[in-house]
Amino acid sequence: MEIINNETNLQFEYREGGEIARLEYRFYKKDIALMHTVVPDSMMGKGVASALAEQAFAFAKAKNKKVMVYCPFVAKYVQKHPELKNQIDRDYHPNL
Repeated sequence: MEIINNETNLQFEYREGGEIARLEYRFYKKDIALMHTVVPDSMMGKGVASALAEQAFAFAKAKNKKVMVYCPFVAKYVQKHPELKNQIDRDYHPNL
């Protein structure tokens, strides 16, 4: 699955059949904030949202940035992948 980082629109994207799944992000202070995930119905159940989250965390790690989580899906993703918890900015998410 090819995920691209659309740096112009600040979102990770996956395209399929003319539709786009995306995970929107913003840079805030010293962090990257993962804002919102949108997956079209036609892509549901294929692991697209997880692939977007995985790419976002890899990007944050490569940029040496902590992650702020605002997206409910990403919060659940972190719970399922405890190895990512060390990337979370504890000043904003002490319980994640």
